[in-house]
Amino acid sequence: MAFDIDMIKAVYSSMGEKIEAARKVVNKPLTLSEKILYSHLHEEQNLENFVRAKSYVNFAPDRVAMQDATAQMALLQFMQAGKKQAAVPSTVHCDHLILAKEGAKEDLKSSLTASGEVFNFLESVSNKYGIGFWKPGAGIIHQVVLENYAFPGGMMIGTDSHTVNAGGLGMVAIGVGGADAVDVMAGMPWELKMPKMIGVKLTGKLNGWTAPKDVILKVAGILTVKGGTGAIVEYFGEGATSMSCTGKGTICNMGAEIGATTSTFGYDDSMERYLRATGRADVADAANAVREHLTGDDEVYANPEKYFDQVIEIDLSTLEPHINGPFTPDRATPVSKMREEAEKNGWPTKVEWGLIGSCTNSSYEDLTRAVSIAQQAIDKKITAKSDFGINPGSEQIRFTVDRDGILQVFEDLGARIFTNACGPCIGQWDRAGADKKEKNTIIHSFNRNFSKRADGNPNTHAFVTSPELVAALAISGDLGFNPLTDTLTNADGEQVKLDPPSGFELPEKGFDVEDNGYQAPAEDGSDVEVKVAPDSKRLQLLTPFKPWDGNNITGMKLLIKAKGKCTTDHISMAGPWLRFRGHLDNISDNTLTGAVNFFNDATDSVKNQITGEYGTVPAVQRAYKAEGIPTIVVGDHNYGEGSSREHAAMQPRHLGVKVILVKSFARIHETNLKKQGMLGLTFANEADYDKIQEDDTFDFLDLDQFAPEKPLTLLVKHADGSEDTIKANHTYNNQQIAWYKAGSALNLIKEKEKAN
Repeated sequence: MAFDIDMIKAVYSSMGEKIEAARKVVNKPLTLSEKILYSHLHEEQNLENFVRAKSYVNFAPDRVAMQDATAQMALLQFMQAGKKQAAVPSTVHCDHLILAKEGAKEDLKSSLTASGEVFNFLESVSNKYGIGFWKPGAGIIHQVVLENYAFPGGMMIGTDSHTVNAGGLGMVAIGVGGADAVDVMAGMPWELKMPKMIGVKLTGKLNGWTAPKDVILKVAGILTVKGGTGAIVEYFGEGATSMSCTGKGTICNMGAEIGATTSTFGYDDSMERYLRATGRADVADAANAVREHLTGDDEVYANPEKYFDQVIEIDLSTLEPHINGPFTPDRATPVSKMREEAEKNGWPTKVEWGLIGSCTNSSYEDLTRAVSIAQQAIDKKITAKSDFGINPGSEQIRFTVDRDGILQVFEDLGARIFTNACGPCIGQWDRAGADKKEKNTIIHSFNRNFSKRADGNPNTHAFVTSPELVAALAISGDLGFNPLTDTLTNADGEQVKLDPPSGFELPEKGFDVEDNGYQAPAEDGSDVEVKVAPDSKRLQLLTPFKPWDGNNITGMKLLIKAKGKCTTDHISMAGPWLRFRGHLDNISDNTLTGAVNFFNDATDSVKNQITGEYGTVPAVQRAYKAEGIPTIVVGDHNYGEGSSREHAAMQPRHLGVKVILVKSFARIHETNLKKQGMLGLTFANEADYDKIQEDDTFDFLDLDQFAPEKPLTLLVKHADGSEDTIKANHTYNNQQIAWYKAGSALNLIKEKEKAN
């Protein structure tokens, strides 16, 4: 399981020269993000054009990471690309398809049975194409990447929105759809819209109950779920250097919840300590040799307003612990105000479950700080009022905290130790009683808390906070409990107060593990056979999408006009549907079932214009497809917020939807639509959203003239015979229009491969 030290040294050897060349062009000091971007331009990208770019730019990432739920579709696509081996170091991590129910041992065993076909497919295809494979139970992708592959100054893409976690180790790490991963693994340039720069200056130092998680909870409250869209967030200042590497990772991880392209920190002593503690002393030595290139220029941080598009300043010394939610990760409430907010809004204050872990907060430091609260409860004779669940981030973390007695303390408090996997964080939680859909509250240290996400219950009010605060609130059983000021009644009837948490940045005895779960690929995979059974319910070989015929699309029917928030969870739910992530036709039966229909305020209920009757979204769309009728989906702001799952783009494409027309897109989803040969358009006038009626038919008037920076025109025909003409903007460049014409980006790759 090499961490590619030769590749890292090669990146560093040319970094200084590339940065200086860029500096001469821009003639100004550079942020860290700019340095990494400049040093990873694809060889086909002209530097001068890049510096002046306002649109898309070509990059050459150093590596690719894929989690099992999204890797299936990515690798099914890669199998069609005609390549013998992945062109850059790549890994697959089996972490999403493991259900949390009884506990680690039982859950892993049952998941291996339930998803064995998928795991075997991923193992064999990884073996064939030179891709590293992390077995089920090895850990959560982002924690494993931080421990093994992330390095300061590198660029990585991953088929999960929380790939950005690696920014805690100074990378520009970006979540993408599977088709983007295919491009990079096929040796093609990877395209990204040139981001803006948001600087977050951290002063002071964390203390007491405040944790790194509170920084991003505060930032999410400031920027909201779309305030970081199209931007890289760069953290700096004395507060940044005072935090642990894994704490930085937590902050970067949840940057996905503000829509940021990625987040990052400059290389510092905490990163060096972490690299050495995780067995990568030679990476630390190499980074030290180019240290000046692995952080922003001094002038940038001294006068950030001159070099960032937006600057936020947070004093860590006065920052209060926060709790965000419910139902959205940007509703930020200081712990001192939570009782008031809960009572005002009618949120249940009884905490049913406290969940600690996920890729966001499962480091050694996280677990030691949380267990310090658990140990206090035991020592002070306080009985936990809520159920506890723990998801260690990796087998290395699990083995180490078990060795150090940390898991035993949680178990003494009644906690259930789940597998080293995502579990409840992504809906893989078989929670007893969730099917009753009772109104209840849970508190967790995860990153997302959309409706139904954790347990499938739309009435579960999920709140996001730090691991230590999860422990305190779960022990108290009270959402309004403030451990900074409040007391609890112990078994002796005494009023006792919890002391602030304490923990360890790194294990005093070092990390340890017997089997980290890594499997290296065959040196020559040419003879490896990848089997997909024709009658499989879990896996399906892909049929290429048809190219565009070059004509205007006419006679489109409205499938749904989505009202309000429409995330990738609404477009393609996770939870039980994860089992179909490798079978496009089967998973398409959940398409847009969570979206709210503007015309009846119901989910999964839309009008079939052929029959006049209402049906489920997938059933109505399949009826249109059977009749050869094209369709359009209309949406609100930040459409496609959330996960990187390209299924949310592939499913409508597979079912025959031609256009997604919205007020605005989340970055990853817009790119995914383009990659799959879909039209992703935005209203030139947002008020035109209100003109769309339930029985409308749509005709393009000028799609046959599709060109960059040229709006498209749609004629909207209403049932009463009246018409509206609306303008739709797009961000397609010539390369992306070529994807559309070919039917998908993958089709274009295949054409080029055949030509070679």
